[in-house]
Amino acid sequence: MGQINLSLTSNRGYDPQRPFWFRTLWLVVEAFTLLNPVFVPYGLKARILRAFGAQIGTNVVIKPSIHIKYPWFLSVGDNCWLGERAWIDNFVPVTIGANACISQGAYLCTGNHDWADPGMGLVVKPITVEPGAWVGAFARVGPGVTVGEEAVIALGSVLLKDAEPRGVYQGNPAVKVRERTVRDRPGPIDLAARKATIDG
Repeated sequence: MGQINLSLTSNRGYDPQRPFWFRTLWLVVEAFTLLNPVFVPYGLKARILRAFGAQIGTNVVIKPSIHIKYPWFLSVGDNCWLGERAWIDNFVPVTIGANACISQGAYLCTGNHDWADPGMGLVVKPITVEPGAWVGAFARVGPGVTVGEEAVIALGSVLLKDAEPRGVYQGNPAVKVRERTVRDRPGPIDLAARKATIDG
């Protein structure tokens, strides 16, 4: 049986699709705009991301201290929310549908390593977050995963397999615990109904 020897590692032909100077420029710009904890207008962040190749819809909320690996691999639909300290680690495409929410501290990971390979070569797979889905605070979504339309990945959960539309997932690894129901109008609900929703 072989042994791990990281001097044998390989990116397996991975192509970031931009030259080194462009990626370096992005790191500098990101530090002053997205990673900056001081408030930078959402519209300005969206324009900067578009200038670096991202597809950003209208009315997108981009909170402070967000990290995006490669904006040219990012597509975000209309009315999305990207929360504080969210990390979109997109070596390959990450697609976030309209009205989806990526909460604070959430991590979307498209890169992994082949642990059967002595050099632990790079493995990359895209992530899709479908319209209306919610990746909760400090949740993790693994490579190749699709978060179904209007699904919920609860606080701190780790999603390693696809989530069904309108499923509510929690735990590590995340499992479906119930169906999401959405009222037909916005606004507060009475306390009894709220408690029933929380208690499941």
